[in-house]
Amino acid sequence: MFTSMQNFGTRTPSAHAYREVGASTAVEGATPHKMVSLLFAELSSQIANARGAMARKDLGEKGKAIGHAVRIIEEGLSTALDMQSGGAIATNLRDVYDYLVRQLTMANLKNDDAKLSECAELVKTLREGWDGIADQVHSAHRVST
Repeated sequence: MFTSMQNFGTRTPSAHAYREVGASTAVEGATPHKMVSLLFAELSSQIANARGAMARKDLGEKGKAIGHAVRIIEEGLSTALDMQSGGAIATNLRDVYDYLVRQLTMANLKNDDAKLSECAELVKTLREGWDGIADQVHSAHRVST
């Protein structure tokens, strides 16, 4: 269903050095499952940031957060899908990710908090489902090694 999570994004922001160190530490040695979990967490955070910026009428920050959220989906989550062997699950996730990108884009263009709220709920559901299979994934990994 997912390919290796190597090089899911190469641009690093210059600000927030402390946060980057923490994120880098979390990524080092993380399993592919954990990497996707981290992407979902950051995606949720960026949507929340966009909603807060929208409420404050900070359009620049809103656009930046939504842009980051879209990059997480396109460069992280979507590229991690293994469309050749992932079957219907990979296809369905690709369609959900495409939907999220469209909704985030429309939310940005129209300053639509309802669309951001919908995206936040959808990502929450995906994240809970993903985190819910952690034990199965880790058990399967231990058996194969």
